[in-house]
Amino acid sequence: MKAMILNGACQDDAYARLARRALDAELAEQGWEQTWYDLAERKIAPCMGDFFCFVRTPGMCMSDDVNREIAREMVRSDLLVLFTPITFGGYSSELKKAVDHFIQNVLPYFSRREGEIHHTKRYARYPDLLVIGWLPEPDPERERIFRALVHRNALNFYSPSHACGTLHARQEEAETRAHIHQLLESLHHGGDRDTPVVENDDEAGPRVLLSPAPRTALLLVGSPRASKSTSEALGSYLMEQLAAAGLRASTLHVQSCLQSEEGTRELLAAVRGSDLVMLAFPLYIDSLPAPLIRALELIAAERLHPQSLKPQILSVIINCGFPEAAHNRTGMAICRQFARQASFAWAGSMLLGAGEGLIHGTPLKELGGRAKPLTNALDSAAKALQHGEAIPAAARISIARNVIPPRLYLLMGWLGWKISARRYKTGRRLRAQPYMA
Repeated sequence: MKAMILNGACQDDAYARLARRALDAELAEQGWEQTWYDLAERKIAPCMGDFFCFVRTPGMCMSDDVNREIAREMVRSDLLVLFTPITFGGYSSELKKAVDHFIQNVLPYFSRREGEIHHTKRYARYPDLLVIGWLPEPDPERERIFRALVHRNALNFYSPSHACGTLHARQEEAETRAHIHQLLESLHHGGDRDTPVVENDDEAGPRVLLSPAPRTALLLVGSPRASKSTSEALGSYLMEQLAAAGLRASTLHVQSCLQSEEGTRELLAAVRGSDLVMLAFPLYIDSLPAPLIRALELIAAERLHPQSLKPQILSVIINCGFPEAAHNRTGMAICRQFARQASFAWAGSMLLGAGEGLIHGTPLKELGGRAKPLTNALDSAAKALQHGEAIPAAARISIARNVIPPRLYLLMGWLGWKISARRYKTGRRLRAQPYMA
C-alpha cells in the first residue's frame, strides 16, 4: 500500500513536527509505504489557469517542476494525505501551491455529480483522501469550513473514501496519534459520509460598516492572468464606479507583487493605507489561488495588534468556471474568516458562475447587453460600498444567478475543448493518461 503525504507546514512549526512523528509512526505500523513531500522546501510555479494541461499537453502541466512528480505519484498511490495548518479555514499557501496543480489529473469534459457540474475522470482510479489540519485551539467555524473544503476536494478528485481530522496544538503526541489512528480506521470503513455545508453569505451586520465613508479603495487581483483576467474585468468595473463617486481607487496584481520583496512591501503598504479592500479572484480547486492565500497570510501576520489598526472593510468577488455560483461558497467562507482574523469589517461577497465562459477577460463595457445583469449588480454594490455599507443582498443574489443553463453549458464546454484541441493538434490525445505510463 502506497501513501503520498503532502506536507504544507512551515519548517519552524513545532506542533507540525510532533504531528508528523505521530502520522509517520501510525502509517508505518499499518504497513504503508510512505512518500513525503515537504513543500516548504520545494519550488513549485503557481498554476497559471491557462488550461494548457487540458489542450496543449493533455494531462500534464506546462510547468516542468515537482508538481508533475506529485501528480504522477497521486494517481499511483492508494492514499493521498494532505497535512497542513488550517489557514482561515482552508489550506496553507505551501500546501495549496501543490493542490492547485491537481487539475491536470482530470479531464476538461464535464458531468453532473451531486447536482452540480464537475470535471470528469482522467484515470480509472484515484487514491483515498486523508486530510489532517491543526489549529492553535478549537474553533468550530474554521473546522466546519475545513471539512467542507475537504468534502468538495474529494468530490472533484473522485476519492473512493475520504476523512478529515482537526488537531489542536495543545494535544500531546499520544493523543495526536490516537486521533490519526481513528481517522485511518474511518477510511477503512468508508470515511466521512456527511456533507458539510457552508452557508450563503449573510448580511454583514450593521448597515453602515465604516464611518466616515471610505475615501480610498484597493483592488487586489488574485488571478495569474492579471490585467487579462475575468477577475480584473469584474473588479476594475467596480473600481471605476467607486472612482466616479470620488474615491481614490488603485489596483495591484497579487502574483506580480509577491515576486519581489519590494513588491510585497508595496502590497502590504497599500492594504494599510486603504479604507476599502476588494479581493477579486478565480476559484482554484474549491478555494483561493495559492499566491492570494500567501498574501492573506502576510496581511494577517502584520495585523496581530487590532487596537493599532484603523477601521477598514473587506469585500470579495469570486468567479468560477462552472455554471453554479455555489461552487464559490467555500472560498467565500475562507475570505470571511480572514476578515475576522485580520480585523476587517466584512462587507460581503459577489459570487459568479461561468465567469470565464461569459467574460473571458473582456472589459464589461465591451460586452454590451449580455453584461447588463453583471453591471447592474456591480453598480448596486458600488453604491453601497462608497458609503461604507455592506453589499446589498439583492446584488449578491442577482450576480449569483445561473447565466448559462447547465445542459447548454455541458454542450458548449464539450465543443469549446474540441475547438481548442484542434488549434494545438491534440484532439486525439485529450484523454491521455501520461502518469500511468
